[in-house]
Amino acid sequence: MKRAVFIATKNKGKADEFAALFAPYGVEVKTLLDLPSLPDIAETGMTFEENAILKAEGISKLTNEIVIADDSGLIIDELDGMPGIYSARYAGEEKNDEANIDKVLTEMKEVPEEKRTARFYCALAIAGPNIETETVNGICEGMILPERKGANGFGYDPVFYSLSAKKSMAELTSEEKNQLSHRAFALKNLQPLVDKYFSKR
Repeated sequence: MKRAVFIATKNKGKADEFAALFAPYGVEVKTLLDLPSLPDIAETGMTFEENAILKAEGISKLTNEIVIADDSGLIIDELDGMPGIYSARYAGEEKNDEANIDKVLTEMKEVPEEKRTARFYCALAIAGPNIETETVNGICEGMILPERKGANGFGYDPVFYSLSAKKSMAELTSEEKNQLSHRAFALKNLQPLVDKYFSKR
């Protein structure tokens, strides 16, 4: 019987990234799109790790599968770590990327370049029947730009200048972004756990 792993996302782009990771293992990758009747798991944690664990453990209990969940967002030093875990709904309850960016640009308007340091942070949790829940993370360091640049990506990408790429995340191709994004680093750090639970026995 083909083994399966459940990715707690409705985002096809994220699902594709995980499918590539699991391809060598002969593991079927399922997502929330495969089980639309599953209830939403409340993200009541105070950290990215806590929210990822809540989602992974909650969905694992409902599906009896090994589940990987992520929680990620933007951390801006000058704003004391905000928007942080509230990144998706920073400008209000609705997930409105443009409104979120506008709020960040307004709050950072008078901040000089040297104090515009920020990072994208991704926490991944893996949970399942009879396994101990574990987390890994990935970080992408950068700066907040004074205005939008680029038309690719999503979320805060147009105002996040990647220090390693020397351009905004929205100016990168998806292939470039997949090499240096916070999720890419988290996926690399997840590899040993994938080997641990899915290596060919």
